Amino acid sequence: MSLLIGDRWREGCGERLRSTDPASGDVVWEEKTATAADCAGAVAAARHAFSGWARMPLGERIALARRFAALLSDRREAIAATIARETGKPRWEALTEVASMIGKVDASVAAQAERAGERSAAAAFGDAVLRHRPHGVMAVLGPFNFPGHLPNGHIVPALLAGNALVFKPSEETPATGEAMLRAWTDAGLPPGVVNLVQGGREVGAALVGADIDGLLFTGSATAGAALRRATGNRPEVILALELGGNNPLIAWDGDAEAIASIVVQSAFVTAGQRCSCARRLIVPDGAAGDAIVDAVAVLTDRLRIGAWNEVPEPFCGPLISAAAADRALAQYATLVEMGGRAIREFARISGRSDAFVAPGLIDVTGVSVPDEEVFAPLLQVIRVADFDAAIDAANATRFGLAAGLVSDDDELWARYRDAARAGVLNRNRPTTGAAGTMPFGGIGASGNHRPSAYYAADYCAYPVASFEAARVVNQVADLRGVA
Repeated sequence: MSLLIGDRWREGCGERLRSTDPASGDVVWEEKTATAADCAGAVAAARHAFSGWARMPLGERIALARRFAALLSDRREAIAATIARETGKPRWEALTEVASMIGKVDASVAAQAERAGERSAAAAFGDAVLRHRPHGVMAVLGPFNFPGHLPNGHIVPALLAGNALVFKPSEETPATGEAMLRAWTDAGLPPGVVNLVQGGREVGAALVGADIDGLLFTGSATAGAALRRATGNRPEVILALELGGNNPLIAWDGDAEAIASIVVQSAFVTAGQRCSCARRLIVPDGAAGDAIVDAVAVLTDRLRIGAWNEVPEPFCGPLISAAAADRALAQYATLVEMGGRAIREFARISGRSDAFVAPGLIDVTGVSVPDEEVFAPLLQVIRVADFDAAIDAANATRFGLAAGLVSDDDELWARYRDAARAGVLNRNRPTTGAAGTMPFGGIGASGNHRPSAYYAADYCAYPVASFEAARVVNQVADLRGVA
């Protein structure tokens, strides 16, 4: 049963959808997708359940979310295996994803209290009170790279705020979405509060076009732009976008091998399929920069690439699909045609499925390359004359998600910290560093100024300013111009 609408799981009525292990081609999940009517039914079920869920005391909603977290903990091995099989990421990384899902509950409880709670101040007439109210029915569209953690980062705060919702997982990872929703229903969530529809772009479009109050999306900048257009004449629909980036990492000084460990973690973890992965490595021209690039190349050669359950464990696995590899390889070929010089060739791995690619390193210094996100383990090297040029090169992008500086020089860090255009900025740490207790999001083409993670509480509820007097008092004396 692939859909959850209201109080029951049932088969979809649309086309057949299949997810496979990109490393082996084995089928992980196969069911029929939702139709436009199914999407409308799921939204109607959420609408029906919303008022009762919103009236439920916050403490009861929190207790239910904590039961969900406990079930995730009980099922962590099975859920991690599902994530690993659908995405291709190693088992160790899938387990860290489940841990992040579990930790999201307590982080969201704290964020809700801090950013969307209640407070009161005494006033001459009585009290000025701030409260927050849920929007209503939220649609959540999930990505494939973190199919549990990222949609969970929308779902948990949305539910704590009192919203009902409809979730559509990525068509690449439907089994993970189903496993997560079964944990919610098994935790005792009332029928209709969370609904599940499965399918691809057509199902997503049907859900976006339905009677929703909010749309929460994590994915590509291209898809985010389409969602902006789709909701542009619907200002009543709150839109929260967490999109990708063409993220820079300036590696300026320090031990070359130590720097390489940060660069490789930034660029190639999760096979480069994190929105915060470094895409551009900016180094000083000359011997210092050469040493950094050489160390990165040597460490790249040491990375084990393999299936999720291989022993010894791999650093990363394949891309999500052969089609994704085709797209990334085409982008790489364009860089080469434009004048990029391969330091480590970005190519398929012989003897593996077509979703496997070897991490690539390409020098594009002096080449006018496209300002696009390559969602794969491909790192572009840019050599610059001085630190001012490094800052300019880092900021030469329409995106603004993640950025980083590797340097022990406090003055350089202060200069870059103040000049960088990014929502996530790290020093001497991988660009992929983030925390559920901090906001996560970017500027420019990387989002719409609604950061997620700890700040998701902000877009899951709206503030209500209330000015209250306990008793009726005659205010004629306060009226101007009364005879």
